[in-house]
Amino acid sequence: MDVTDQTFTDAVLTRSNDVPIVVDLWAPWCGPCKTLGPMLEKAVAETGGAVELAKVNVDENPRVAQTFQVQSIPAVFAIHNGQVVDSFIGALPEAQVTAFVQRLAPAPSEADQLVEAGDEASLRRALELEPDHVGATEALARLFVDRGDAAEALAALQRLPETETGRALAAEARLLEAGVDVSDDGIVSKLDELLERVREDDAARQEFVDLLETMGSADPRTNEYRRALAARLF
Repeated sequence: MDVTDQTFTDAVLTRSNDVPIVVDLWAPWCGPCKTLGPMLEKAVAETGGAVELAKVNVDENPRVAQTFQVQSIPAVFAIHNGQVVDSFIGALPEAQVTAFVQRLAPAPSEADQLVEAGDEASLRRALELEPDHVGATEALARLFVDRGDAAEALAALQRLPETETGRALAAEARLLEAGVDVSDDGIVSKLDELLERVREDDAARQEFVDLLETMGSADPRTNEYRRALAARLF
C-alpha cells in the first residue's frame, strides 16, 4: 500500500499492532529504489499476509522521512507493535531482502500446517489445538458447504468473529439450507423477484442479501442491487 503523511499513523503504527509492517522509503528519482522495490514486494507477498508492505514517497511525504530521520534512500524499516524492530539502508541483494522480511513473519504453528493439509481430519485437529483459528474454521465450513451440510457450516462459523470470507460462506450455507440455487444462471431474475418483497418480508430480505454476498463485491451487479435494496428500504 502507498502511505502518506496523513495515513501513516493508522496504516503503519496502528496496523503494526496486528501484523508486522515493512516501510519502504523511496523516491521516483532514486535508481536503487527501483531495484529494491520489486524485491520487497515479492518477499512480502511470499509471507501470505503475515507481513505487509507500506511504500512512502519521501518527496511527497517529508514528515514520514523526518520521523525516521532518514539521510539517504532507499531506507527500509520494520515496524511491529508501533516500534522499529529492524532496518537497513541501501539496496541489498535479493537473498538478504528476503531474509529481512522472513525474520518478521511468525513461524507457522502446528495448526497452520494442518490447515495447509486441507482435509477434514487435519482441520478438526487444527481446531482442537487452536479453537479460534480463522483459517481452519473457514476451510472446514467450505468443506461442509461443498458436501451439502449447511447446518454444520453455520455452526462452525458461529464460533468466529465476522470476516468477509465467513460472511460469504454463511450466506452460501443459508441459501443451501433454503434450497436456493446460487449458480449464475437465473440469479438476476431471482434478485428482481426478491426485491419486490424485501420491505415487508424479512426472509426475502435475508435471501436477497445472502445472494449478494455470494456474488461478491467484485461483481458489478452487487453494488447495483445494494443500491436498489437501499432505495426500497429507505
